[in-house]
Formats: sequence, C-alpha cells, structure tokens
Amino acid sequence: MFPRNPIRKNTLGRFAVFAVVLALALPGWAQQQPAQAPQTQAPPEAGGPQGDIGPLALPKKKEQPPPEKKPEVKNPPGMPEYSLRVDVPLVQVPVLVTTKDGQFIPGLKKGNFRVYEDGVPQRITDVTQSKDAPITAVLLVEFASTWYRFNYDALNASYSFAQALKANDWIAIVAYDMSTHMLTDFTQDKRAIYQALSLMRIPGSHEINSWDALYDTIDRLEGVEGRKYIIWIGTGVDTFSKLRYDQALQKVKDSKDITIFSVGTGRVLREYIGDRAAVSRSLGPTVMNMEFLQAENAMNSIAKMTGGRFYFPRFEAEMPEIFADIGQAVRNQYTVAYKPTNSKQDGTFRKLKVELVGENGQPLVIHNQKGKDVKYQIVAREGYNAKHEVE
Repeated sequence: MFPRNPIRKNTLGRFAVFAVVLALALPGWAQQQPAQAPQTQAPPEAGGPQGDIGPLALPKKKEQPPPEKKPEVKNPPGMPEYSLRVDVPLVQVPVLVTTKDGQFIPGLKKGNFRVYEDGVPQRITDVTQSKDAPITAVLLVEFASTWYRFNYDALNASYSFAQALKANDWIAIVAYDMSTHMLTDFTQDKRAIYQALSLMRIPGSHEINSWDALYDTIDRLEGVEGRKYIIWIGTGVDTFSKLRYDQALQKVKDSKDITIFSVGTGRVLREYIGDRAAVSRSLGPTVMNMEFLQAENAMNSIAKMTGGRFYFPRFEAEMPEIFADIGQAVRNQYTVAYKPTNSKQDGTFRKLKVELVGENGQPLVIHNQKGKDVKYQIVAREGYNAKHEVE
C-alpha cells in the first residue's frame, strides 16, 4: 500500500473549496451577463408580427407633431350641451316687369332689384331671366248648369287659351261644377287639348265648388317639379264646397312655385243684373250682386297673391289679347333668388315687396327709343309661408 502524498491531499482540499465558491457565485454572475441573440437571423429593423419564416419587419413610422389642441368652447352655465345646424332656404321670387301697355322690359340686372321681406332688405344672390320658356299649366274651368252666358264666356276663353299655346307647352284641363273632372292630363298634343274642350257641351250640376276645385288642383300640382301655372276661368262663386274660402286661401299661401291667372266670366250679364236688380235706397244692392262682387274680389286677391293677374273682359274680342298677355307674362320673366335674413321656418306668412333701382340707388327710370320716360309696373308674389320643406 502506497503511502499518502501530503501535497496531493492539500491540492484536492483547495479544489473542493474553489468548487463550492464557484457554485455559489455562478447564478449571480449569469444574471449579470446580457442575453445574446441567436446568430441564425438578424432581428428586423422595427420589429413586427411573426411569419412562417421569422419576424416580419415593418417600416418605422415617421414621428408626427402632436395635433394642435383647439380651445374648448363651453356653453354658459345652465345651457344644455347640444349642437344646432340651421339650413336657410333659398327663396325664389318670379317677377314680371312690363310697361303700362303690357310689354315686357328685358335687360334688367341683379343690381336693379331690391327685395324686402317684412320690410327688411334682403341680399339677392342671383337674378335670371327666362325668354320664350315653355310652360306647365292647368286650365281650370268652371262649367256648371247656371247661366248660358257664363258657360259661353268660359268656352270662348278656353279656346283662346289653347290657340295661344306652343308646341313644347305641357297643359292639363280640369272642369268643375259640383265636383272636379280631369278632362285631360298633362299633354303637349294640341289635338288632345281640343278634344278635351269639346267635352264641355252639356253642363252638369248647377252647384259650383270653386274652393274645392282650386284646392285640389294646387294639391296635385305640388307634386310637379318646376314652376307651374293655373289659368282659372270662372265666376269665382262658390255654392257647395266642403272647404271654406279661408282654407283655400291658406292653400294658396302654402303653395310653392305656383302662379295663378284668373279670368272672370259673365261680366256683361253681371252688369245687366246689377242694373236691373231691385235696389232699395236703404238696403243697397241685392244679395246676388253682392255675391258676384265678393267672388270677383276673391279671384283678384288670389291671383295677385301668387304674382299673377286678374282679368275681367267685357267683350269677346278681348280674349285673344288677354291670353297673349298671359303668355308673355309666363314666358318672359325674372326670377330673383335670396336667402332670407329671418331663417326661422315657423310657418308664418312673410310679406314681400320688390322694387327697381338705378345705379344711384334711386327708383329706376326707363326711357323708350325716343328718350321719353316709360311708366312700368312690377308684378310679383305678395308673400310666402316660411314652412320647412322636407325633401
């Protein structure tokens, strides 16, 4: 047996002590060393989601300056938090400017017009002029079993209107007595128009529903786009309508883009009745004559309210001239557009007034070819209802 070597014994003891110290120090040393990335693939520049072949690099986003903070606008104390958006409608007013004898005056500019709504001047945005434009109109004719002279005048006026039409006009014909009768829907065929007029030969009921017929005609026209016209021929007397005059008048005020021209019938007969009627010095005219006068005033008021005219011819020969005048009025006119300063759509009636001014702001003076002053007249709608229209 070999004897033990003291030097080897001491060496093993030292190695044992060193191993214990190394074991105790190794975990701390490992935590202090940085983790090294694998050498198989370099990391993407900006990092990103993992794909089948490793990380997918995404381009770096450019740094944007922070958005500018807008100052908060708070409502006053007690005011609820909500937003309000107001759409101010565009009001379009058809305006006819003619000489005293009915001749249309062309060439007026935007600066020549002034519009007042309830007395407040408005800022005009545009003025356009139509020339020989086609028309869309309903011929509304009273044809009841009353006096022959009334029906004769109504037929004569209707044929005069048909003769004044042009090829591209759209016309519908409605007759009424106790009820309304559509004789022809809108057509450009003159033969269809004359055929419809030929149906008015034998009158039906002696009752006259003027207000119902006018209301119903306006109601139907509201579904037609663009500017429309009603040529109303009759006495204006109403005997059996379900609606009252004030209801029909309100419908006229609410109407949009509709102008009414009214032609009274039976003037000779009405004057004859007025002259021959039994008149008392204390009682005044008879009830019948007063009824005719009220009807005449109603037809006049309704026409003027819409920017139209009322005609009351005495002689048959006046009819062609009347409808030539109506034709010129509807084919040659100005349309003045503005956004009202009063933006409330509360259903109230707004009164309108249109004036003509010169460059100096004074009333416009028009001269004829000989240099003489020409008297002119302005025909425009008297007002409109500020009622919100839902498109």
